[in-house]
Amino acid sequence: MTGRAINGGAVRRDDWVLAQLPVGMVEDDFFVRFVSIFQELATTIVDGVDNLENVIDVTVAPEPMVRWLASWIGIDSVDASLPHSLQRRIVQTSARMLAWRGTRHGLRQFLELTSGGPVEIEDSGGVFAEGSAPDGPPWVRMRVASTGWLPEADFVALVRDEIPAHVGIELWVDGRQVMPAGPPEPIPQPDGFGPAENSATRELATGEAAQ
Repeated sequence: MTGRAINGGAVRRDDWVLAQLPVGMVEDDFFVRFVSIFQELATTIVDGVDNLENVIDVTVAPEPMVRWLASWIGIDSVDASLPHSLQRRIVQTSARMLAWRGTRHGLRQFLELTSGGPVEIEDSGGVFAEGSAPDGPPWVRMRVASTGWLPEADFVALVRDEIPAHVGIELWVDGRQVMPAGPPEPIPQPDGFGPAENSATRELATGEAAQ
């Protein structure tokens, strides 16, 4: 009798279906050959079930499955042309980063993964005593050596997606600034005029004041 090892170290006989037949049926050669057809099909199905835990394990799953697993955690696509080891690392690291998304630690992990190199991050976040928090909107400044395997436009789009919308962004790639530091500064206005007032309103107000 031969068999194959399955999960847990147990061994399943190659004739596991036939072995369950009554002795009288096993003695019928035609019936044995007939049942063997179904045994081959059943073995294929059972082997797939035995291997299920490996199919969803990113470290050993087939490459198409790895890219499909990425969709479970919100990664729209993983470039199939990337080295297989990198595809697996992208999915593994992205899954671990979910709990840290929106934090400096999570941003660092994301940038190191996508750029493939060291990252420098400065931001306005912190813990401050009451009344001592810095004025102005929050901001973050990032420096990376390259955009890794991504075109610059795709890299910038991913960075925007990782950072909260209200945070000003400044991104430097290889010493070159590719994203501004945040929303543009409002144009200075004379006292008494807000940014929503136009020149016609200003002239009218000025004329009325002169009268």
